[in-house]
Amino acid sequence: MTSGQVICLAIFIVTYVAIIAFHRYKFLIASAAVGLILLFGILAPIKILQYINWNILGIFWGSLVVAELFIHSRIPAYIAEITIDRSKNLVWAIIWLSAFSGIISAFVENVATVLIVAPIAFEVSRKLKVSPVPFILGICLSSNLQGTATLVGDPPSMILASYTRMTFNDFFIFQGRPSLFFAVEFAAVVSLIVLYFLNRKYREPIQPITPEKIVSLFPGLLLIGLILALAIASFSGGFMDYLGGLVCLVFGIIGIIWSCFTTKVKTFHALKDMDWETLFFLAAIFVIIGSLTETETTAFLAKTVGKLTSGNLLVTYVVLVVFSVFISAFVDNVPYFTAMAGIIPMLASSYGYPVYLLLFGTIIGTTIGGNITPIGASANIVAVGLLKKQGHEISFSQFARVGLPFTIFAVFAGALFIWVFWS
Repeated sequence: MTSGQVICLAIFIVTYVAIIAFHRYKFLIASAAVGLILLFGILAPIKILQYINWNILGIFWGSLVVAELFIHSRIPAYIAEITIDRSKNLVWAIIWLSAFSGIISAFVENVATVLIVAPIAFEVSRKLKVSPVPFILGICLSSNLQGTATLVGDPPSMILASYTRMTFNDFFIFQGRPSLFFAVEFAAVVSLIVLYFLNRKYREPIQPITPEKIVSLFPGLLLIGLILALAIASFSGGFMDYLGGLVCLVFGIIGIIWSCFTTKVKTFHALKDMDWETLFFLAAIFVIIGSLTETETTAFLAKTVGKLTSGNLLVTYVVLVVFSVFISAFVDNVPYFTAMAGIIPMLASSYGYPVYLLLFGTIIGTTIGGNITPIGASANIVAVGLLKKQGHEISFSQFARVGLPFTIFAVFAGALFIWVFWS
């Protein structure tokens, strides 16, 4: 290794360890790493701007604005409450609410999904005088699972798209084969069966809930319009150059302008609740991974992984999936998958492996693996915090008793689906 590679790898490792240890300050840590990269001359300032994927940041920001307006419109809460009223008993209410949160999470950020659906779960549990824990766990686990189903569901999906130039439509059918959406949905069906089994003792009948009033239908129409626009834009060759981000920016700006001229949804509250930290954190991570690429450290890491797996495709695939699950149980999946998305194409090229098989398997393990522990994903942290506010403390082991079987079966189903269609 060259001195530049050693310095770059040292910054990378220290940064990731610090993010694990001090997750609350992840943006400050990543920013400090960018400062060190500049200080050591690994990247010139102009190169930093080049390595930031502005298209992905545009997709993230625009979809985040629309999602926040959608939350404040109360449309998701209304739909969830109607769904609950049609449940036969408590266990089916848990299943339907979990499934609903998964559907929402395919198009809305995971933390936002938990914040949308959690109040309904608390209301149901209060009326039935039962613990809200099984509801909230089902909601956060399902939201994490479904985030990878579409391009706009979660940052790792956007990162995958930036490295592979996949469009919105490619998440459904890609190269004539079923893509990530169907792998995730297959895993979701299996995971709901697991949730039913784990919660089968809850047989209490459901009492009617008075549905909330919808504040405005416009954010819902805006979200539908954004999804359709992204689907249409997917047919353009420039989707992953600029068009996807531009489409999301336009819809986000339309949403802000609309909210400024109506009292139905407060612009300030919607913008304040947005995940600004993740937006800037993403930009910093792009620079850190860019430094690995610039110094050819990713090529070195790819060769190392290949040697460890003896050049066997199945062994490599299983190792990547299992390792991703383990790491994501404790590490933020954004920096981890960004690093892997840079390493895997080089690994595939060196050994003649199908690159999409390894990328898809890794993202399945990465996004679902966060469900094992209460610190494995931001949505889990928020869910545990909401339970604590309601007077329900949940321990690490309590969370893992549900999260571990959910993750094992969901990852196995999703990874098996990917192997069958992409090996």
